[in-house]
Amino acid sequence: MNSEQQYIELFAQCEAMICKHSAEVLNSPRTKAFEDFKRQGFPTKKVESYKYTDVNKLFAPDYGLNLNRLDIPVNPYDAFRCDVPNMSTALYFMVNDSFYNKALPKSNLPEGVLLGSLKDLSESYPELVAKYYGKLADTSKDAVVALNTMLAQDGLLLYVPKGVVVEKPIQLVNILRADVNFMVNRRVLVVLEDGAQARLLMCDHAMDKVDFLATQVIEAYVGTGATLDLYELEENTTATRRFSYLNVYQEADSNVLLGGITLHNGLTRNTTRVTLAGRGAHIDLSGMAIADKHQHVDNHTFIDHRVSDCTSRELFKYVLDDSAVGAFAGKVLVREGAQHTASEQTNRNLCITREARMYTQPQLEIYADDVKCSHGATVGQLDENALFYMRQRGISEREARLLLMFAFVGDVVDRIRLDALRDRLHLLVEKRFRGEMGKCQGCTMCK
Repeated sequence: MNSEQQYIELFAQCEAMICKHSAEVLNSPRTKAFEDFKRQGFPTKKVESYKYTDVNKLFAPDYGLNLNRLDIPVNPYDAFRCDVPNMSTALYFMVNDSFYNKALPKSNLPEGVLLGSLKDLSESYPELVAKYYGKLADTSKDAVVALNTMLAQDGLLLYVPKGVVVEKPIQLVNILRADVNFMVNRRVLVVLEDGAQARLLMCDHAMDKVDFLATQVIEAYVGTGATLDLYELEENTTATRRFSYLNVYQEADSNVLLGGITLHNGLTRNTTRVTLAGRGAHIDLSGMAIADKHQHVDNHTFIDHRVSDCTSRELFKYVLDDSAVGAFAGKVLVREGAQHTASEQTNRNLCITREARMYTQPQLEIYADDVKCSHGATVGQLDENALFYMRQRGISEREARLLLMFAFVGDVVDRIRLDALRDRLHLLVEKRFRGEMGKCQGCTMCK
């Protein structure tokens, strides 16, 4: 039986249950998503965009799902303590794919800001959510997005009205909790109206030593003159498979910073699609992966310059040790008429051992003649001359290697605009290189 067949049968048998425990806005696109999923099936490795990630194999096992929305016995507020000094976030949790609303932080969000369960807020504000939900995540082009849309029952909604500034950073901790091999399907919808500002940090943590398969679809609408910082920090177990799809749509003069950092994982596939739809829009997209053993990190990005006078900066760096595998495919499309585009795309990679593998494919596709665009990629090893220079000055070989690796990824961390998070990540990255961490120290569940 093909991997997708079990999900086709599951949805056919459980559609009523899935819909019963969700909201009408989330239920509306399920039928189309189901038809798109049946038509496509999971992509094989012959599909260029999935050349290095075997989706069929990863979705083949029989994972448990909580379609009946049974209560999960965990209070994340008792178990989790963030150790990022002075960060002072508004802290929220998702347990598997359900927003945890039994206890909420006393964060005084500005008037008009909506933050909470996507299911519950869809019932309270159906017209608002229906205007945006499922409009960027195209189920006809990717089977995993279609599967997520078929099965997702809850998630997070962040809505910031016109001109409102959310001063306090928002932190969402996604906790994976189960006693058996388990699958979760999570949705996140972010809407910033014109002139709004918000900063969102999303952290992934697997709590139990079982196999997890997580799909996540994020849709972010950023209005004219709005500013969004969105960071993703992954610190999962090696038994976790994560598929994340981030879709961003930017209006004129908007400013977006996206930062994805994988410190610990099993297998990760991140797909990021950014549409610059208004003049003066700017995107700063960065990513970093540290992988060893048999870990696998695959980043696929697409930046669409649809109009003139937009700018994009993209920087991804990998450090691969042991038999780890990394992949990066980044495409920048400059459409006809998108004059005065300025775009930079850079991918730099270190393979510490001969067994580590890195596959990189930077791409530019340009249909305008008055642009300034560049792209480049390198795959190499540590600089032996630099190692020799440091050892001549009394630094041990191991310490010299650690210092060079830390310096290599430093500029990715430096792009973070949250001072406390940036400082803390410098320390976490160093500890990761030293083998002193497998989990975030602030999460007592993972100790």
